[in-house]
Amino acid sequence: MRDTLSPMRSFEPTTIGRQECAAWVAYYRRQWARFLWSAVGMVRAGFRLPWPKTVYGAYLVLRANQLWAPVPDNDPDGARRTMQRFYRLIVRTHGEHFEPTEAARLEVEWWRVHRYLQREAPHENADELTDALTALYAHVYRTEATEVRQAAAERAEAMRISDRWVAAGCDPESPALLAERAALVRSYAALLAAVHHQRN
Repeated sequence: MRDTLSPMRSFEPTTIGRQECAAWVAYYRRQWARFLWSAVGMVRAGFRLPWPKTVYGAYLVLRANQLWAPVPDNDPDGARRTMQRFYRLIVRTHGEHFEPTEAARLEVEWWRVHRYLQREAPHENADELTDALTALYAHVYRTEATEVRQAAAERAEAMRISDRWVAAGCDPESPALLAERAALVRSYAALLAAVHHQRN
């Protein structure tokens, strides 16, 4: 058991929500330089890494997303390997005890579920996506799934808003982005409440 709170359990939900929303916009518009900038903000705010490791971690997130992005000829194995390096960086920096290989598998699994819902079943509910996100959070933060499910549900809702935005043409001025950002902020606020007092 830890005596002190891990830095990755003390984050600012508004900052992460804003940066992740910007990253999703950049992802779908294939603006990779902007994605990297937002990834730097997400990694710094969400995982509290020192600056050199923040930049490296953001680069890994960028590369994993670039490997995943092409349809249909993407590279999920490469994305998993890259995210494994990212999660290994978190473990080594903060002394966490989750398994990087499993975290990377769970990360790319929710990407898979989301892509299926977005492209093949846009009218289905987001329960499967919520399940996949819940599994990732429970593993990385070493907490009960029930504690982090609300955070997962809000993030899944943000993705469904994003999916409708994509289907409508990816307008960077769309008011849908405000709703998406608000859902992400709610998601991270719920996650913070769930994990802030967790100890490994």
